[in-house]
Amino acid sequence: MTVDVSTATTIARPVDVVAAYATDPSNAPDWYANIESVEWETPPPARVGSRVTFVARFLGRRLRYTYELAELVAGERLVMRTAQGPFPMETTYTWAPAGPGSTRMTLRNRGEPTGFSRLVGPFVAGAVRRANRKDLAALRRVVEAR
Repeated sequence: MTVDVSTATTIARPVDVVAAYATDPSNAPDWYANIESVEWETPPPARVGSRVTFVARFLGRRLRYTYELAELVAGERLVMRTAQGPFPMETTYTWAPAGPGSTRMTLRNRGEPTGFSRLVGPFVAGAVRRANRKDLAALRRVVEAR
């Protein structure tokens, strides 16, 4: 079962500010509740081909996975992919103007669970959706306070 979850929020800051902050993986622990740490496998800054390892907790498990940035269009879209672990995932961020000085950010996670994760796919989708809502709310708070 493919998991495909898309969540969006409006942030009261310009697209360039939101995109610059969200595009930097070093900021992830500040707004992703489940991400404990980030390790750059390639030198920063983020660009196509960059590899970043995240250590996270999800559904009670400690996960370590490396994303590779597959696409980066400044101020428009970031696509990252990992083929590791029980839940290979593609994560996409998109940004669009949402009125004067505001940004509509969408966070999309798509993946094909394997092994045990495949059996709990519907549960995983709900957990990802809840996590994405919390993470985008945290991102909104952090970026709007800057």
